[in-house]
Amino acid sequence: MGHGHGHGHGHGLPAGSASGRLAGRLWAAFGIAAAIMVVEFAVGLATGSLALISDAAHMLTDVVGVGLALAAIVAARRAVARPSRTFGLYRAEVLAALANAILLFGVAGYVVFEAVERFGDPPTVAGLPVLLAAAAGLAANVVSFLLLRDGAEESLNVRGAYLEVVADLIGSVGVLISALITLTTGWRLADPIIGVAIGIWVLPRTWSLARRALRILFQHAPERVDVDEVATRLGALTGVAEVHDLHVWTLTSGMEVASAHLTMAENADQSAVLAAARELLQHEYGLEHATLQVEHRDAATKCRQLSW
Repeated sequence: MGHGHGHGHGHGLPAGSASGRLAGRLWAAFGIAAAIMVVEFAVGLATGSLALISDAAHMLTDVVGVGLALAAIVAARRAVARPSRTFGLYRAEVLAALANAILLFGVAGYVVFEAVERFGDPPTVAGLPVLLAAAAGLAANVVSFLLLRDGAEESLNVRGAYLEVVADLIGSVGVLISALITLTTGWRLADPIIGVAIGIWVLPRTWSLARRALRILFQHAPERVDVDEVATRLGALTGVAEVHDLHVWTLTSGMEVASAHLTMAENADQSAVLAAARELLQHEYGLEHATLQVEHRDAATKCRQLSW
């Protein structure tokens, strides 16, 4: 259709996504979460503490969530070598993030339901074992929080694990408060109330994670990119008469992609236009991976005849 095209990317398509560089930290967080989860479940079941059980359930989502994140990284690395999968399996980590969000919704709903059931007849909970287990959980979550904090800004997959750690950290604080109240006052409602608070607190953060994952899966443009502005800026380049079929989407965390057709003005230098367009997309919008097609007006007319 066109008379030339350019494929621009600053440093080449990454061999792995952002979360792939953070696999070591994910493994460490996985081990910590698994160990503390076992402790909290054991103590929670032995003492009947809903607050501790809910914290252990959130810790379970850490184990499952980080496990999904690691599995997604492994799958993405293995898939790159297959020529039929031109983008590898980078979307696997977005699916993992969405699965994490769904799991968190389910756990939060269960905790709230179980806590409400207990309001009528709250059980007696032994405060000291709960206090010690919650302190161990808090220490573990602080370590995992520090491990994943920076990576959460780079990778949606890591952000899913990070949010679960944050939720557990707040949950551990809540369990500590519940245990202290139980020890000092003997108030039996403290445990189910804290359980409800932990369940409710995580819901808006979970929705934010799910919304971001769905934006990627539906191939929406990144929130930071104004597509109309990009089209206007490309159309203003010397030698460009029209811009159409412009698409901007996120493949996975840290990998944003663009494609566009540029209709040339009379006697325009195609190579110069491609270089200027790539420079604009890369340095002004951070779109290092762009596929651009330059074409004459007759080819642009044929493009408009397409149904999608």
